[in-house]
Amino acid sequence: MTEKLSQEARGPLLEPLFATGWTMVDGRDAITKRFEFANFIDAFGWMTRVAIWAEKWNHHPEWANVYKTVDVTLATHDVDGLSALDAKLARKMDSLI
Repeated sequence: MTEKLSQEARGPLLEPLFATGWTMVDGRDAITKRFEFANFIDAFGWMTRVAIWAEKWNHHPEWANVYKTVDVTLATHDVDGLSALDAKLARKMDSLI
């Protein structure tokens, strides 16, 4: 069972993500980041690579794509906030660029 991140776990898991451009969502226990690519094909290709991991881990992002930009929000709905799965998927997203 997935658990909501404790206060103690947040620093070690989230601080490295904040250093790569992730931020907290105002009014919600979630993280967000805007990814920009050279063009639509690159953005869609990245989304496809992420989708494979998201499906494998059964943890799916909230995201929107407009041309070469993808806005992502991560939270775990089962715990109504952030879990280790969100940090794991965020790290994977950053690595797939």
